[in-house]
Amino acid sequence: MKTYIITGASGGIGSGIAKRLAKEGCNLVLCGNKNTEGLLETYKACAPYADCMQLCGDLSSEIFVQDIMKAALSRFQHIDGLVHAAGIASLGLLTDLTLSDWKRLMDTNLTSAYLLCKALMPHLISKKEGHILLISSVWGTRGASCEVAYSASKGGLNSFTKALAKELAPSGIAVNALAPGMVDTAMNHMLSEEEVQAVIDEIPACRMTTPDEIGEMVSLLLKAPSYLTGQIIGFNGGWE
Repeated sequence: MKTYIITGASGGIGSGIAKRLAKEGCNLVLCGNKNTEGLLETYKACAPYADCMQLCGDLSSEIFVQDIMKAALSRFQHIDGLVHAAGIASLGLLTDLTLSDWKRLMDTNLTSAYLLCKALMPHLISKKEGHILLISSVWGTRGASCEVAYSASKGGLNSFTKALAKELAPSGIAVNALAPGMVDTAMNHMLSEEEVQAVIDEIPACRMTTPDEIGEMVSLLLKAPSYLTGQIIGFNGGWE
């Protein structure tokens, strides 16, 4: 039975991923932060299909990340991979972004990936197999006006993915990033209907993607051979 750590499990993308993997019978360590109600909803949706546990805390805390690994190994004895879907956005001009907001976004979106991977790597290396899948964004390669910090964090995540993949490839561990386009989640509800429609008009598929579709794609990538590594995989309905 595969065991995966899913971060951001209280949000739309993380919840969609967790529900898909639960229905496949995977053991799940569901991680969230402040949205405890959302995390509980995901847990309740997954529990009928799989053995799950839920943990809440700040993923930019090294102590909390180490606690996740200890709890996962104590409960399941092994970990097969990580799907890091936790993330926050910031919409507005860079001149209006405070330094504390910049640091909070980078800690949540990028520092967390460093801490999680660093903590998990020794276990995966000892097994000589495993998957690390980081959820990036189309803005990580394109960049978005009024989302400079978010774009920078996802661009950093893409480079992190490519570099770590080279370190772990000799150990048979795949490291990839999935970069969705616009996803129908609460994160994009900050946009007006007109702004959303303006983006959809640019997407050849003529719609946003859904958390369920992302869950399906993640499932496929976790089953892929480890030779697929170091890739930033677009999932955007043809929107480039």
